[in-house]
Amino acid sequence: MFKGMVAKIVISMNKKFMYNRFFALFIVGMIGFATLGGWMSVQAQVQRQPNSGTPPRFTSFQDASQFRLSGNSKPFKPANLSQSEKPVDGNRGIIYGVDHRIPMVSRKYPWSTIGRVQGTTSDAKRYHCTGTLIDDDIVLTNAHCVIDPETHQSSKEILFLPNVINKTVQDETDVVKVEQVLYGTDFTKGGVADQMNDWAIMRINQPLGRKYGHLGWKSVPSAALIKNRGKLFFVGYSGDFPDPSKKGYEFLTAGKGWTASYQEGCSILREDSGVLYHDCDTAGGSSGGPIIGVIDGLPYIVALNNAERKNHVTHQDIVNLAVKIDFLDKLASRN
Repeated sequence: MFKGMVAKIVISMNKKFMYNRFFALFIVGMIGFATLGGWMSVQAQVQRQPNSGTPPRFTSFQDASQFRLSGNSKPFKPANLSQSEKPVDGNRGIIYGVDHRIPMVSRKYPWSTIGRVQGTTSDAKRYHCTGTLIDDDIVLTNAHCVIDPETHQSSKEILFLPNVINKTVQDETDVVKVEQVLYGTDFTKGGVADQMNDWAIMRINQPLGRKYGHLGWKSVPSAALIKNRGKLFFVGYSGDFPDPSKKGYEFLTAGKGWTASYQEGCSILREDSGVLYHDCDTAGGSSGGPIIGVIDGLPYIVALNNAERKNHVTHQDIVNLAVKIDFLDKLASRN
């Protein structure tokens, strides 16, 4: 029965919504070396800013009975919102090189569902991550985007900026505050336990999903994800991207971290102790970004980017890490 289910998923993930495949070059020896390194969270970009507003309410997963999450895990596109398979409107002729990322500059669905999470820490530092609408008023991101892994202090203010491109949103009134946070870990357990539970869902104060749509999620077996190499794509507000000095990016004058990057053709490489390893291009600020697969022609979040492994001698990235998405199934069933 399990084999049949995997086969069905593999076939459905090959349907026409898929993009051209890129096969990332990955050295098996380097992946093995990654297990010797320490956990390295993708850190947010930090600036100073005073605290303001009412802090969100924080609730742990163990106390989630009052946090309502719809059991409908399917994607939703508003009837009046156009859809596009490409993250750009038109062709820009960008040279890819080693870095496979291109700017996400489309206002169409499903790109409209992804935005910038902007927070203020307890000591008045400003940072950003990535978040995705998964319901009318629910945004998915990482726990380390709302709780400091070192101090264990929760953020004093969190905003969600939907589909921000070049530091611009469609409507300034759509920059919304986070009212409540449900988190998977507060980083007091350490090691793999924190890594596996580095997720958070945030309730915002407006039902933006009705306007921008929302992505679904699908707990695809790891074996099926690994088998479907080069068929996933990733979006994140990386703090090193875009570079306005690069040919074709000159129009992105707001600078790095203010336009999301998009990469097609990345892969889940393996699973180890409940942690997923992937080769999507990431950097600080892309924490909480969705790794997306298209199943039966619809976009679903299949994993959640959250960290990277580095060679501590050369400081080069070896492999990136992701959280399995099945916690959303557990949460929906509890409610």
